[in-house]
Amino acid sequence: MKMHFCIPVSQQRPDGLGGRYVLYSVYLDGFLFCRVRYSQLHRWNEQLRRVFGNSLPPFPPKHYLAMTTSMADERRDQLEQYLQNVTVDPNMLRSDVFVDFLKLVQLDTFSITTKKVSLDIFLPDGRSIKVEALTSDTAERVLEVVSHKVGLCRELLGFFGLFLIQFCKEGKLSVMKKLVDFELPYVSLRSSEVENCGIGLRKWYLDPSLDSRLMDCRVAVDLIYMQAIQDIEKEWAKPTEEQKQKLEALRKEDNQTKFLELSQEVRHYGYVQLDPCTCDYPEPGCGAVISVGNNEISCCVTLPDNQTQDVIFQMNRVKCWQVTFLGSLLDMDGPQQTLNQNLELRFQYGEDSHWQWFVIYTQQAFLLSSCLKKMISDKMVKLAAENPEMQIEVPEQGKSRKYHVQQSQKACSSFLPRKSKIKIVEVDCGFGTIKEDL
Repeated sequence: MKMHFCIPVSQQRPDGLGGRYVLYSVYLDGFLFCRVRYSQLHRWNEQLRRVFGNSLPPFPPKHYLAMTTSMADERRDQLEQYLQNVTVDPNMLRSDVFVDFLKLVQLDTFSITTKKVSLDIFLPDGRSIKVEALTSDTAERVLEVVSHKVGLCRELLGFFGLFLIQFCKEGKLSVMKKLVDFELPYVSLRSSEVENCGIGLRKWYLDPSLDSRLMDCRVAVDLIYMQAIQDIEKEWAKPTEEQKQKLEALRKEDNQTKFLELSQEVRHYGYVQLDPCTCDYPEPGCGAVISVGNNEISCCVTLPDNQTQDVIFQMNRVKCWQVTFLGSLLDMDGPQQTLNQNLELRFQYGEDSHWQWFVIYTQQAFLLSSCLKKMISDKMVKLAAENPEMQIEVPEQGKSRKYHVQQSQKACSSFLPRKSKIKIVEVDCGFGTIKEDL
């Protein structure tokens, strides 16, 4: 599945010889990831090609004469497509030549040298632990260090992840993004504009039934138990009064297994809840609280008369989706290092043989897109266990795992900078190829 790389803007800079060069601002999941020159990416592509040959996507050609504005825009679009397509191959994501280059440009962009640091990693119950790491350590490496410190079984690492989390007033929290394997947690935290932000350890699956895979590891049970309590306290999971009483009794008994079993019956248990946002359904401008999990998008919509309406979108009826940046970045040398102010996620949904686009306007559009992809990945994992005789490979965060199932739906996502000109975008999905005019 493609990662959310985009290059919404570039700047011309003077070089030391009296000429000028173009610096591209590369964003990942809506946050500034690095700034690079074409020549750096070109050398990286050559290194990758020596290892992976013709399996690489096409790289934009060199121009030996001055580029026009349209040529510069075309190159920027081509580089963006290259970064998105090069991350599809899980073998490439794990290669040293891939990871080492991205580590270097992250450090260089934010003028951070490699050194030892102490990182605070927040557990699901709000407590933090300190781990010793390097500024150049990837999220994958830091997660391994954290798991070793808390005693988490190594084979269960894929069920957890590191997240950039904002701690808000009144004990609330907001999940900003999932750190990808090759991202540098120290750099991402230092470069983030988000106030009261930290790195948190959370489970990373959206099918609550997958809890059963973790029940033989005491530390894993402790972690998902902590998160279940937190999600109920934060009102992400919504038990009935009767369920609350039973859960409280089990918590007093410290009966984690029974607590988690009962939690499976709680509405929105194991979901990710987004910050309040707006949507265009049932009419434009409606407020909404979005919860994602268990193969559905659950929307609590506030209507113009202040009445609320619960709307459920089943994931198996989602044909495709896309994230669009609605604004413009005017001062890229200033503090603005995220795209999160003006984002929308729109998805095409089918019901009764009728397809319709729905739009959600949220600062967490990239996180929402990641959750949609994760639900599809979880479904493949679950089908694999039930159908071991059929084979499919499901990539997840750079890890390639082979399963024996038939994939019935593909994740179809794209990032689309909003431009004044018409842009035709083809989206390949399990139901065929569609074209959308934007």
